[in-house]
Amino acid sequence: MTGAAATAASGPGGPPVRGGTLAAWSRRLVAFGPPAVVFVAVLVGWELIVGALALKAFILPQPSVILAALGDNWDAGARFALSTSAAATLLEAAGGLLIGTVVGVVVAFISTRWATARGVLLPVAVAAGAVPIIAFAPLFNNWFGVLNPLSKAMMAAVLVFFPVMANVIRGLVQVPPASLELMRSYAASDWTILRKVRIPNALPYFFTALKLGATLSLIGAVVGEYFGGASFVLGRIVVQSASALRYDVTWAAIFLMAGTGIVLYLLISFVERLAIPWHGALRGPEDR
Repeated sequence: MTGAAATAASGPGGPPVRGGTLAAWSRRLVAFGPPAVVFVAVLVGWELIVGALALKAFILPQPSVILAALGDNWDAGARFALSTSAAATLLEAAGGLLIGTVVGVVVAFISTRWATARGVLLPVAVAAGAVPIIAFAPLFNNWFGVLNPLSKAMMAAVLVFFPVMANVIRGLVQVPPASLELMRSYAASDWTILRKVRIPNALPYFFTALKLGATLSLIGAVVGEYFGGASFVLGRIVVQSASALRYDVTWAAIFLMAGTGIVLYLLISFVERLAIPWHGALRGPEDR
């Protein structure tokens, strides 16, 4: 083997090679480079256009002004306490994501297993998903208390429930017939088929719904906060800062919501890669 070939490959259990490392970094650059460039270009264009047009802050503040407001109001002792507010809203959203996911998965398994339960539960689930989310806010505030974070978590759970339930049902039902025939030829029980075939088939659908639910949970929590609650949550910060004509703080809170949603999405994507590395959508062309 030549020196170049030795650099590009190593034996089993050998140390990491330079060629492989460079190839991995090249793939990461191709995957993440364009989005990063577009993000920076949007911020720079935003900054320049707003400055050139001399737009007032109540119309659209510059990103530099928003970042300054974010820094000035980040500490817990600041007027708007964005760090404390973001943590409180994230807790509500995470609670709603957990509740909605657990209930959605349970309803999906029950609906898939028993036709009678499916006839009862599916119409209720569809009806709950069709009701505008703001209609639940007064009810949950009355049931759980305006200041109770659970009322906002339940708002988030309502939004998360339906996509999780629908996707898990699809994953459990839409199993390749050949896989079922093979398992039955081995005289496998329903429990074995569920554990070995249906659940693995449903995992990609589940994680797709979970990534969607991560963003929906933040929407539900923030919408619930608009209808009352603790002062230091992102939804109330948006209302209070806009009322005080501090639109830089309003945009800072919006940036925090967006950033939190991105972090949740990436976290779930990371867990997905650990849980189902065999799924084709998570593998590069060189692995297929």
